[in-house]
Amino acid sequence: MSERPLTIFSGRSNRVLGERIADSFGQPLGAVTLKNFSDGEIYVRFEESIRGTDLYVIQSTHPRGDNWMELFLMIDAAKRASADRVTAVIPYFGYARQERKDQPRVSIAAKLMANMLTNAGIDRVLTMDLHAPQIQGFFDVPVDHLYGSAVFADYLQSIDFPGPLVVVAPDVGSLKVARAYAKRLGADLAVIDKRRPTQNEAEVMNIIGEVEDKSVLLIDDIIDTAGTLTTAANALRKSGARDVMAACTHPVLSGPAYQRIDDSVISRLIVTDTIPLRGYSSKIEVVSVADIFADAIRRISHDHSVSTLFVP
Repeated sequence: MSERPLTIFSGRSNRVLGERIADSFGQPLGAVTLKNFSDGEIYVRFEESIRGTDLYVIQSTHPRGDNWMELFLMIDAAKRASADRVTAVIPYFGYARQERKDQPRVSIAAKLMANMLTNAGIDRVLTMDLHAPQIQGFFDVPVDHLYGSAVFADYLQSIDFPGPLVVVAPDVGSLKVARAYAKRLGADLAVIDKRRPTQNEAEVMNIIGEVEDKSVLLIDDIIDTAGTLTTAANALRKSGARDVMAACTHPVLSGPAYQRIDDSVISRLIVTDTIPLRGYSSKIEVVSVADIFADAIRRISHDHSVSTLFVP
């Protein structure tokens, strides 16, 4: 067991989740001053001694870019204040959708974020449902990658589905995760073959699998404008699905997302609190990831295995 004192701090991007994680862990958040100067520049000051501590900074990095900058500054301040080990707890890792050079003259933003975290002095990263799991390889420090399925499983098993359940992957890239859900729930599996003419737009080409007269559960890691999700849901209903539900770890939900969800055939959308909701829909239900993050922090701090939390 580590003899270092443990401290947990939260940035401002998702303070409510930070408080929930600290409460589940069993200790209050540490005191830190975070504010903006008149021109928007961010000021960070830890208001208690953190010398020699095992320090955890909780910060989701959804837009705006200030959330990333605030995290970098908190890491820098912690290292300069002689924290022994600094772990970035990033429930939602922003800029992860740009993880490869698939077109000429584009950036690999996820690699840039990894480099900046490392240069800021991070010792370890704890995150959930990276958009591309290979992003772990962008780091030269340990990365613990948790899965939202561990949070959703019990919740989904408590639902009385109106028909035989089929878990649907909205694209081939989501197939591995959807297969894990299907296995946990004892459900069948289907996948949507789609193409994306432009960013944030998707066109369903084929549905591979049997969905007629069945309850369908769409699984994805991120919902942004909800165009892909609602297009897939409508296609599934036209193919005879009795009921269409969806589950998503990271509810970015930008632009027309809330209106699209309300106007869609989706009966229920289950999300986590990795990102605070910016709007309201009666169809959206939130489950918290606080307990699994608190458990992971506890295991890391005691130098125990975290691998049991990695099962997708």
